Amino acid sequence: MKRLLFFVLASLIISSSLPSMASANSTTSLVSTAKSYIGVPYSYGGTTTSGFDCSGFIQYVFKKEGKSLPRTTGQQYNMGKTVAKSALQTGDLVFFNTSGRGVSHAGIYIGANNFIHASTSKGVMISSINDPYYWGKRYIGARRVTDLTPEKAVAAADTVKKVKYATRAEIAETIVKEVGLPIPDGQAVFSDVPADHPQADAIRAVAEAGIFSGNNGEFNPDGLLTRAQMAKVLVETFDMEGTSNANFKDVPSDHWATEYINTLAHNNVTSGYGDGNYGLNDNVTAAQLQKFMKKIEAQ
Repeated sequence: MKRLLFFVLASLIISSSLPSMASANSTTSLVSTAKSYIGVPYSYGGTTTSGFDCSGFIQYVFKKEGKSLPRTTGQQYNMGKTVAKSALQTGDLVFFNTSGRGVSHAGIYIGANNFIHASTSKGVMISSINDPYYWGKRYIGARRVTDLTPEKAVAAADTVKKVKYATRAEIAETIVKEVGLPIPDGQAVFSDVPADHPQADAIRAVAEAGIFSGNNGEFNPDGLLTRAQMAKVLVETFDMEGTSNANFKDVPSDHWATEYINTLAHNNVTSGYGDGNYGLNDNVTAAQLQKFMKKIEAQ
């Protein structure tokens, strides 16, 4: 059964393009727009100037600059491309783990190691990403969702390549159909999966079976799987054992996926990117998944 589940995942990979790299007006305009809302209070689920939550604030500011972003922090984290902390540029989205369970807060980088965000305590404000007392310890990564230089943005849009991915909701639906998971009774268990969602029953089924779980009460049906998440899927699907310290530069010893990644490395399923990094938060591509699968089959 477990091996079948993995091949179902592999067969599900579908084509979708990376988000458009269309430009906002300029870095100056973006920062000016964001700063104009300093002091607006925090409101859970807020998306207007009456009150913002963190992702609602980001979505609102970028919309003002002509850039459409998805609603939730998890969806925003799956956009664009990963950016190293040392290479941050104004307009990059920065993400933090404030809950102990992964991505739970985000803001807009505005330069000089500062970011603007909707905090639960003070509303829209500016903080340092290196704050040693709080944010510095909780920083987990950044995404570049747009190039704020118009000429570069147009060039990037012309060269974007299609990458094959599968959404969590689509994977859930196919697993239920192919494996025959029973649909449990009851109402929707995730706040972002209404009862009329086309994959609502399938999502309840995979959640009940422990194949997928949510985050902060959300399933993130349109989200993709990261390489960290795929490590857990592989290890548990194939009951892989053994561990050794892979020493990937981007995998902290206390990260929730470290043990799974070390198990993959121990079993020669992954050796990382060759630059010393594993690609902890990168989305899994079809090519990477096929490579993992071939290595496991060869054992």
